[in-house]
Amino acid sequence: MSELQRIKKRIERFQNFGNELPKAKVYYRQDWETLYFDLYGKMFGLMTLEATDASTITLKGLPEKNEELRELYSDITPGYHMNKKHWNTIKLATTQLSDQEIENMIRLSHRLVVKNLPVSDRKKVEVYL
Repeated sequence: MSELQRIKKRIERFQNFGNELPKAKVYYRQDWETLYFDLYGKMFGLMTLEATDASTITLKGLPEKNEELRELYSDITPGYHMNKKHWNTIKLATTQLSDQEIENMIRLSHRLVVKNLPVSDRKKVEVYL
């Protein structure tokens, strides 16, 4: 399998994974030209649509853990065009992180956004967590 095929499979996998999270939607956001991970109108991730060497996914994380991940993995950098404290960008070409590890990061990003939802929306999601 070529590198670009591997990245394309990851994009499809992570898009499907995001759509399986409670009340989440992952869709192409035309104004931003990116795949948008949405939870009740709140973003919990962004991902490149096209498979290239530069394809990335940007996810919310715990500030203290974000720093640690950036030190451990050269393929994780501060969130591109995001609050660098709360967001990380991960290269989809990475071999440093498994699909499962990135899915765990997607799940964490979703949960962090759930915590900041209005109570009525939060309760609709927490039923599934």
